[in-house]
Amino acid sequence: MNRIKVLIVDDSAVVRQTMAEILSSDPQIEVLAPAADPFIAADRMREQVPDVITLDVEMPRMDGITFLRKIMSQHPIPVVMCSTLTDAGSETALKALEYGAVEIIQKPKLGTKQFLEESRVRICDAVKAASQARVRKITPRLGKEIAPKLSADVILEKPGSRAMIQTTEKIVVVGASTGGTEALRTFLEMFPSDSPPIVIVQHMPEGFTRAFAQRLDSICRISVKEGTDNDSVIRGRALIAPGNRHTLLKRSGARYYLEIKDGPLVSRHRPSVDVLFRSAARYAGKNAVGIIMTGMGDDGASGMREMKEAGAFTIAQDEASCVVFGMPNEAIKRGGVEKVMSLELIAREVMRLCE
Repeated sequence: MNRIKVLIVDDSAVVRQTMAEILSSDPQIEVLAPAADPFIAADRMREQVPDVITLDVEMPRMDGITFLRKIMSQHPIPVVMCSTLTDAGSETALKALEYGAVEIIQKPKLGTKQFLEESRVRICDAVKAASQARVRKITPRLGKEIAPKLSADVILEKPGSRAMIQTTEKIVVVGASTGGTEALRTFLEMFPSDSPPIVIVQHMPEGFTRAFAQRLDSICRISVKEGTDNDSVIRGRALIAPGNRHTLLKRSGARYYLEIKDGPLVSRHRPSVDVLFRSAARYAGKNAVGIIMTGMGDDGASGMREMKEAGAFTIAQDEASCVVFGMPNEAIKRGGVEKVMSLELIAREVMRLCE
């Protein structure tokens, strides 16, 4: 098997070395000679075209966003943005996704062994997912005005109550990973202001999900926010699971709400789609609609099967509209999917199911 050739572009020698060590530890990945800025990277690319580029945002001579736009307009290559995710950087990184970046990963925080080990899994997975992504020349979207408005068993405690019998109110739970930021934008923009309640797990590092939710809130008719502990799950609002915390759907009487908690990685992720889906199976049952979108790996596949067995209606994004078909494909293979649909049709189907 040919190894995935990765070009690291970062002005920090420490980050270049650390990233190289992390990526080289995976036998499926080959690290090319790194570059300290985009001009050096361009010279490297003339000698050998990489399969994936990891790209810093703030660099001398040319910033990473400008370099990304040049790559995607001239010779599209899968790009993974590497950001420290400061407040300003988060907004910049979000813009990078519009310009064609496949994924955002967090720079390793040196000196914390546990964080480095967990970063190792995420960074290598992000690069592998990027190598499978379908990249194309992308024209940045223009903004628009919107009126104001391990095992999941480790995380899921024994239930005090089971799901209610079917009611008129439906709860929508969504899982996504690589390519999911733009897929979710497409999905959420289609809903009217009185949409059914929506809870989303998008694989993202800590510090990034709030800016992502704010971006979606600015372009969608429904309200979008980063979920917090005990948030009510209500019509007209989508809640995004916060990075590095697991998000569960819970119920008290007829009220659905979120529980945000710590815990080990589940299906290699925190937040984990499996954790959200299994909680939806347990506490919403037939009242839930589950959707699994583009992403690499199998997170959400087991949870979606449990949702289907509990009576929920389950939907997988189809291969043609996915950036990476891994997560939906695993859910289909495990028998957890009722319907496979193009991304552009999913919101319409959800509205029909929730009428």
